[in-house]
Amino acid sequence: MSNVGENSKRIAKNTLLLYFRMLFMMVISLYTSRVILSVLGIEDYGIYNVVAGVVAMFGFLNSAMTVGTQRYLTFELGKEDYCQLQKVFSTSILIHFFISVLIIIFAETIGLWFLYEKMIFPTNRIDATLWVYQSSVLSLVVMVLSVPYNAMIVAHERMNVYAYISVLEVITKLLIVYLLQVGNLDKLKLYAVLMFIVQLCIRFVYGFYCTHHFREARYMWFWDSKLFKNMLGFSGWNLWGNCAAMFFTQGLNILLNIFFGPVVNAARGVAVQVQGAVAQFSSNFQIALNPQITKSYAKKDFVYMHDLIFKSSKFTFFLLLFLSLPIMIRTEFILIFWLNIVPDYSIAFLRLILCVTIIDAVANPLMISASATGNVKLYQSVIGGVLLLILPISYLVLKLGGNPASVFVVHLCVCVIAFIIRLFIIRSMIHLSLRDYCQQVILRCLLVLLISIILPLVLNVLLNDTILSFFIICLACVFSILFSVYYIGLTVSERIFLKKRISAFLLYHKDVWKSFDRKYGLKK
Repeated sequence: MSNVGENSKRIAKNTLLLYFRMLFMMVISLYTSRVILSVLGIEDYGIYNVVAGVVAMFGFLNSAMTVGTQRYLTFELGKEDYCQLQKVFSTSILIHFFISVLIIIFAETIGLWFLYEKMIFPTNRIDATLWVYQSSVLSLVVMVLSVPYNAMIVAHERMNVYAYISVLEVITKLLIVYLLQVGNLDKLKLYAVLMFIVQLCIRFVYGFYCTHHFREARYMWFWDSKLFKNMLGFSGWNLWGNCAAMFFTQGLNILLNIFFGPVVNAARGVAVQVQGAVAQFSSNFQIALNPQITKSYAKKDFVYMHDLIFKSSKFTFFLLLFLSLPIMIRTEFILIFWLNIVPDYSIAFLRLILCVTIIDAVANPLMISASATGNVKLYQSVIGGVLLLILPISYLVLKLGGNPASVFVVHLCVCVIAFIIRLFIIRSMIHLSLRDYCQQVILRCLLVLLISIILPLVLNVLLNDTILSFFIICLACVFSILFSVYYIGLTVSERIFLKKRISAFLLYHKDVWKSFDRKYGLKK
């Protein structure tokens, strides 16, 4: 019981640290996105987004290994086998080095061919496009080589370090905004090169911290064919899942470019910026819980593991609803206030992408649970196959005359189907009760959503598009969601726990105030 209490405290502390990181990064990111769009212009901003997306396609190898590295490091920490932990770390360093070489080979052959032969860019920006491409390739290679160090920090649950380094990264990106405004060079070229320099600096910071604080985070030449095979086998199936995600995500971006040009890519870029900021709410909470899910599986504590899955999925939905509901209700007002220049289709893109983000975030604990078992063959093969359907269906819809937003409608529908399939696959892997999951997560989330939207939607119809109206709707959203979550979303035990924590918090601060008053208060 004490271990569970300690774990809960650690999760709460790490979550708060990650939310501090997230709030700071979100504010800076939204500001920098607005300035960069203004400085670069819609066309150059669209070029950067689509070219960086092409490079990201070659990161599918790295994405697969990232999941594998985090799983194996966290699993060995759960077993407290530090000798094996160092072997896993050294093996992951070697694997990521080979991945970086493969990425360079693919990017400088297939990638360049695709860039020149298939993509559509203004002829006077071809040179700048190449600068963006090569800088993005180098940035991706640096990110690949950083993965084992990032994974080590997350596995040790040192979220304070993770938060501080992320804050440092976003501050340097704020500096980029300033340099773009004062420099006389080509803005697009300068932006791409500076983004690479930021990635390089952050890579050295992660490496320096890990080598000085974790004795197992020092590379040693080591070869264990069984471990190498296991990690590659595990990552091989994750590779399939990540290939599917990469193809449909970047494939949709490329389809939009081919059918409608870079201006629509700019609209998608704006929507993705907001989506990324919103998604930080769920990812920060889940980053704090994910190591505990894997460690509980390593200890075969399925009761605690299931409880973590329910809480992670449910509270992820509540957190995203807090932020997404006012955005989806007043999308046009927010984009005009934020950007001044709003690319066509940004409003529809943003609303649909936010819906997809919520579904994927709620499903993420299921993916982490599958990874914890080490047996992801069935899960990744089926889910990857389902998600790949997004691209051909979207292509067919566009060929039949669909508008740009139709591809995101297809994306949303397929994600709902994939979520249902995930549940049926995962139940036998970790002995999960579908009935319990539906009662504890799906039913509560749907009821909270239905009750929460009534008041904000009524106010949206009655009020005009002013700042005051926007704040009134935001307050209505907060009130409605808090009410619904407390009385419907939480279980009885969760409400009792929340009351106790609030009472303890108030009592503590009351005692602090009395102590302060006795020491410094005026004598009557």
